[in-house]
Amino acid sequence: MNQDNSTSRREFIRASGAVTAGLMAAPFVLTGRSAELSPGDAIKVGLVGCGGRGSGAAKQALNADSNVQLVAVADAFEGNLQRGLNALKADNEVKDKIRVEPEKCFVGIDAYQKLIDSGVDLVVLASPPGFRPMHLKAAVDAGKHVFCEKPMATDAPGVRSILESVAKAKAKNLAIVAGYCWRYNYAERAIFKRIIEGEIGDVRSFYGTYNTGLVGRNVPRTEGMGDLEYQIRNWFFYTWLSGDHLVEQCIHTVDKMAWAFNDVPPLKCIAHGGRQVRIAPEYGNIYDHFECVYEYPNNARGFNFCRQQSNCANDNSDWIYGSKGTGRVLGFGGMPWIKNEKGENAWRYSGERPDMYQVEHNELFKSIRDGKPINDGIRMAHSTLVGIMGRMAAYTGKEITWEQALNSTEDLTPKNWDLKSEFPVTPVAMPGKTRFI
Repeated sequence: MNQDNSTSRREFIRASGAVTAGLMAAPFVLTGRSAELSPGDAIKVGLVGCGGRGSGAAKQALNADSNVQLVAVADAFEGNLQRGLNALKADNEVKDKIRVEPEKCFVGIDAYQKLIDSGVDLVVLASPPGFRPMHLKAAVDAGKHVFCEKPMATDAPGVRSILESVAKAKAKNLAIVAGYCWRYNYAERAIFKRIIEGEIGDVRSFYGTYNTGLVGRNVPRTEGMGDLEYQIRNWFFYTWLSGDHLVEQCIHTVDKMAWAFNDVPPLKCIAHGGRQVRIAPEYGNIYDHFECVYEYPNNARGFNFCRQQSNCANDNSDWIYGSKGTGRVLGFGGMPWIKNEKGENAWRYSGERPDMYQVEHNELFKSIRDGKPINDGIRMAHSTLVGIMGRMAAYTGKEITWEQALNSTEDLTPKNWDLKSEFPVTPVAMPGKTRFI
């Protein structure tokens, strides 16, 4: 996963502008068939990662278009694969679109490649995030459209790999839709559009929270289970697999912060974090709380707080403060609103609010049918790196700049992918002692 780390911030932003400036509209090839698809042309979907999120994303893909079929599934573990597939087969909404034959059920660390090579048109990537760069590269290299769950990587070499795949996807006119679902929610689109267009003036600060109870459960280690298998089965608790909960769950809040600042990268970050509750070895090496402060151009600030501790006050919402007013994003709890500089109600969303998870798939498949594939690639890599940057700052206790985060050479992934192999757990990070690499 080591990539060329010479990319400068200027080059990165220039590349961002090149990708997001416009989508290619020329016809493209979908596994040998013209992109001018008629309703009679089935889009064949393969699912990589059959857990709850993967099965949910597969269902949404099947509901997104009148002629979609799930034809292949892949997972590192047979039990996970069968549970996910059986749940889809039992779902009355989509069971008639399941076309998975036994020979198209792929198990093992290399199952993703077998699925990609099996004749699918679109791949849903929903394995633990540590696998995402490898899986996305393989899918794009093979010319497949992709739904890519968040986050997209857990370290900087992974982000650089994602950026390379994004550029290849654009050159091949392939769709990449990111699982940053709030970007596809009508209410959030409405308020962020107003904010970006200047309704609250210049954005001075963003304050976002993702405070919840404990997340994740431990799968006990059985006799003969290797280090790698044990960690993958408990992937949420290991930084190389999840990125820590700042990067895996709170990344939605990070992404909304990036959105509020119109996806301009932060200049630098300082952060605090640690583990007060997750102290047992079965919690791997992740933290249970983070507080991150990002500095943006023009002395603007982004404040991001997340916590996973039981019996505490929970909150998942965002405040955006501008020179002419305030915006409030309430997440699942209500409709967003804007107040002017006098504190008077200026706007409140009152439109439709369909399932954002379904909307992202609806728009993905429509873009493929229309021959105008969506490519979320630059901003999805951006937001992922902003989260990783915050984790770096908290783990090391150092101020981390955007250039440092982007060019970090710390590769968290194992070199031996044998499930029985030894892969000692990296010690829990200690601020002031853990080095930035």
